[in-house]
Amino acid sequence: MKLTQHGQNLWQITRFAVINSYLVREREGLTLIDTNIGGSQKDILAAAETIGLPITRITLTHAHGDHVGSLDAVAALLPEAEVAFAPRTAEFLQGNLRLRPDEPQAKLRGGFMKRVTKATRLLQPGDLLGSLRVLAAPGHSPDQIAFLDERDGSLIVGDAFQTAGGTAVAGVIRWLFPFPAMATWHLPTALATAVALRQLNPTRLAAGHGRVLENPADELEQAIQEAEAKVHAQTKMA
Repeated sequence: MKLTQHGQNLWQITRFAVINSYLVREREGLTLIDTNIGGSQKDILAAAETIGLPITRITLTHAHGDHVGSLDAVAALLPEAEVAFAPRTAEFLQGNLRLRPDEPQAKLRGGFMKRVTKATRLLQPGDLLGSLRVLAAPGHSPDQIAFLDERDGSLIVGDAFQTAGGTAVAGVIRWLFPFPAMATWHLPTALATAVALRQLNPTRLAAGHGRVLENPADELEQAIQEAEAKVHAQTKMA
């Protein structure tokens, strides 16, 4: 495990060099964003101990296994913690992988994982979770959400972007680390999410895979332009 602080309130927990979870400092303790792959619970609790604050909230960006793998184990170790995620994530965690009629009927990709932990709070776009504003961020998966720390502009995006192997919108392959793109459900939706997130003018971008970007505007613009070109090419071929 590698633990890295970014700004005053954000810590990045990295396992196997490319799989990230995040801890966000609040007055009463830490909010854990994503629980990483299975077997990560000891590293996560050790990170909180190093910071010197308890984990009081557990939340998820989406239901892929590298984000929810240790959910049950972490929740069992922290029975008093609030557990908060999106209603769509709740469905996927229960094994319901049916697409809704209003969603693009593209094939789901990536390893969705069933878990028994139930949310004590279901999150909707616009909600506040501590200092974090909840944002809809579908595309990589139908259920994905992101979080904007309104204190300092840090944006935690799950797999809406990746920075491992190079910055990219979900669905655009970076051959040094192609897995987020290969696990992306619907590129046009992912592009619309990327544009919406970029318009928030984040000061910091924290993705599920790769390094945290400071002042990410230029890299995000370049990634969006590349995704736009790919979507345009796919549309012409259709």
